[in-house]
Amino acid sequence: MLDAILLPNFSNRLPPTGRTGYTLLMSAPFTKRIKRSLVYYFACACRFWLNLLPRGVALWKGAAIGWLAWLLLRRDRRKIDANLKRVYGDQLSQKERSRIGRRFFINSGKNLTDFLRFGRHFRSEIAPLVTVEGIEHFDRAYQAGNGVIGVTGHIGNFELLAAYVASLGYDIAVIGREMYDSRLDRMLVKSRESVGLTNFATTDSPKRILRWLQSGKALGVLIDTDSFRVRGTFVPFFGIPANTPVGHAMIGLKVGAAFVPMACVRTPNNRYRLLIRPAVVVPSGLSQEDAVLQVTMLCSKALEEIIDSHRDQWIWLHDRWASRPPNTA
Repeated sequence: MLDAILLPNFSNRLPPTGRTGYTLLMSAPFTKRIKRSLVYYFACACRFWLNLLPRGVALWKGAAIGWLAWLLLRRDRRKIDANLKRVYGDQLSQKERSRIGRRFFINSGKNLTDFLRFGRHFRSEIAPLVTVEGIEHFDRAYQAGNGVIGVTGHIGNFELLAAYVASLGYDIAVIGREMYDSRLDRMLVKSRESVGLTNFATTDSPKRILRWLQSGKALGVLIDTDSFRVRGTFVPFFGIPANTPVGHAMIGLKVGAAFVPMACVRTPNNRYRLLIRPAVVVPSGLSQEDAVLQVTMLCSKALEEIIDSHRDQWIWLHDRWASRPPNTA
């Protein structure tokens, strides 16, 4: 039961039970194995060279890669334009929608660059560039001792978000889906652990994660993607019903944890601002089902407000509203 509650929160594409990244890699067709190997060695080369360069030069290259991706990925450009039009209608012109999409790709290239530099430059170069707004909200929830669920989404540099909170002395963990290439997975996990994060794989025992929260520690979750593979409920997101994961709410309510919405956004001067909102307040006397719905709605609303203020830093290319509530067209 706990497995069904917890694990669906953290992955859109969980591998079949019992299949490791290595098994999946080796069982793939030969051409796919070649492609995945090329991706891995390209990632290794990028990490190596980006760590040798001064940050300004490295960010310029990351931005160039993002800009090139924007030019080449026509389908993603169409998705971004359609989702922005769905949410904002005539409030944004086609030119403005295009600018938001292009800036998203450029920002993503820069965020990835900083992430690839975590192992060598995080404490000396990247962490000092972060300004925190609202740390008292997180600290108050953490000091209560019932565990904290930091609720965020794919906005800004969400990898830096968890890493920076850990650098402040808080015990925080993230849950990551094991990648289909075990070599890339090891690279990702090693980068997280190098900055003081605890990494839970989706194959870890849910009881281990439960004990983590019960000991008063923090757990980071992302709740802004739609997936038929996870347990979710429909709540408004920019006024449109969106299938939203509820596992974080179910497990958090079970242990009495606080739910703190947060995000780490990029600022125009290539610095970061970590935004932490007050813990959501759930009315007392609700049934378990209604409490889960309230937590999910309140957390989604808090993220929506952050995204609306930083439109060029959220994944508009994701099919957020692909699922529809029952009995609707």
